Amino acid sequence: MSAPAPSPLAIVDAEPLPRQEEVLTEAALAFVAELHRRFTPRRDELLARRAERRAEIARTSTLDFLPETAAIRADDSWKVAPSPEALNDRRVEITGPTDRKMTINALNSGARIWLADFEDASAPTWENVILGQLNLADAYTRNIDFTDARTGKSYALKGNEELATVVMRPRGWHLNERHLQVDGQQVPGALVDFGLYFFHNAQRLLDLGKGPYFYLPKTESHLEARLWNDVFVFAQDYVGIPQGTVRATVLIETITAAYEMEEILYELRDHASGLNAGRWDYLFSIVKNFRDGGAKFVLPDRNAVTMTAPFMRAYTELLVRTCHKRGAHAIGGMAAFIPSRRDEEVNKVAFEKVEADKDREANDGFDGSWVAHPDLVPIAMASFDAVLGDRPNQKDRLREDVHVEAADLIAVDSLDAKPTYNGLVNAVQVGIRYIEAWLRGLGAVAIFNLMEDAATAEISRSQIWQWINAGVEFEHAGNTVKATPELARKVAAEELANIRAEIGEEAFAAGHWQQAHDLLLEVSLDEDYADFLTLPAYEQLRG
Repeated sequence: MSAPAPSPLAIVDAEPLPRQEEVLTEAALAFVAELHRRFTPRRDELLARRAERRAEIARTSTLDFLPETAAIRADDSWKVAPSPEALNDRRVEITGPTDRKMTINALNSGARIWLADFEDASAPTWENVILGQLNLADAYTRNIDFTDARTGKSYALKGNEELATVVMRPRGWHLNERHLQVDGQQVPGALVDFGLYFFHNAQRLLDLGKGPYFYLPKTESHLEARLWNDVFVFAQDYVGIPQGTVRATVLIETITAAYEMEEILYELRDHASGLNAGRWDYLFSIVKNFRDGGAKFVLPDRNAVTMTAPFMRAYTELLVRTCHKRGAHAIGGMAAFIPSRRDEEVNKVAFEKVEADKDREANDGFDGSWVAHPDLVPIAMASFDAVLGDRPNQKDRLREDVHVEAADLIAVDSLDAKPTYNGLVNAVQVGIRYIEAWLRGLGAVAIFNLMEDAATAEISRSQIWQWINAGVEFEHAGNTVKATPELARKVAAEELANIRAEIGEEAFAAGHWQQAHDLLLEVSLDEDYADFLTLPAYEQLRG
């Protein structure tokens, strides 16, 4: 008797979308189902391993480089695969979601790379997941334009030679896609995003002289990188393209991954392109992992933790040294400022800060950096042009002067700053405003002239949680005020009232403000710290 055919991948509780049949073809769904069957069991094991490692950190309050992989770090002979031409010059990268307008603007921005984001800058509604795939395919076939209904302004692609190279970011390993299931089990969002994009576009990109390039988020260990590498090997064979066609840049945005940078590159060495330093998620990861480590792990206000803080400097310099030792690109952090159309003085001050930040990265040896807005592309470009000139990168700058000890990466108390009452207020303000937009399906949101994404909300709620649980005291209006659940509720209630007054009763009622307020307080005040805000938030996300 022959074995039963594998169960097909089912589309569950999803409203039909225009042209979705172009993405959800039978062949593409069969590929995603096969990815799920082969790789989700190991994904599940690795998520369980994360919890075990976190419990070990709670017990020891420390981290170290792995003794079992010392030979990989000590072996100077291995390098990652040479960079393809389309990824060799990455001096400025723009980030953003894959809606139609952003797709055109990002490709036209003048940046060398566009991080097309299905992760933190995109709320994973079914519409965003599927139409984002359509928009990228339409861009590659030059079948994309956009007219803004409000302004009447039209957008169209420039010539192919002027367009940014796309590096696509799928969701992290921890998130599932509830609308795609096999035998009643949700498929990991990472495999949905990667699988649909790769299946439809791998050959198309090769025909354009580029390839399927990816950013890998939220990686916590080299074993998670090994899983991605196995996915790439299988996927390339499945569609019949050469091994090594895929290139992956890994975000080192968790504290555990910072201790495994070389091992992560080693696991992906045939497919690795580089590493990136992501600030907000990195800080969130420190709080998450060392949340019961006592006063020495208490972070000050998020805006006080710049990349020049000693423990952040250790992280970025180790990243540059590691990448260049192994022939990989080192990509710097985000300039999140959103220029004001009304206040030139605000812009002037902010542009100076962006310039100083990008100058520092270029002079430290980074090969490129991120911006959130097209107006910042020329500023970042000038910083890297000044250092690189006509060279595509500075991977030959080995930074052998850098020596980072294990303790340096978690020396949070080396920073001479403390939490403030205003920092608590800002965390509540940004948290509520971001979550409300996310529940409406928006993942990249301008708040107080900064482009915020899910990492921002994570650091906001984590700091509230940490300050309350550490019994932090603030100086406020001449008094000492202790961080308590009652104080957080009071500040949140005041912010909700301020928003209502600011936007008016009608707009307030039409939004998700009370829901966002309640969710922020839930994840900030619960005794059991939720691993990711987006997990309970996804349960409330409609669509």
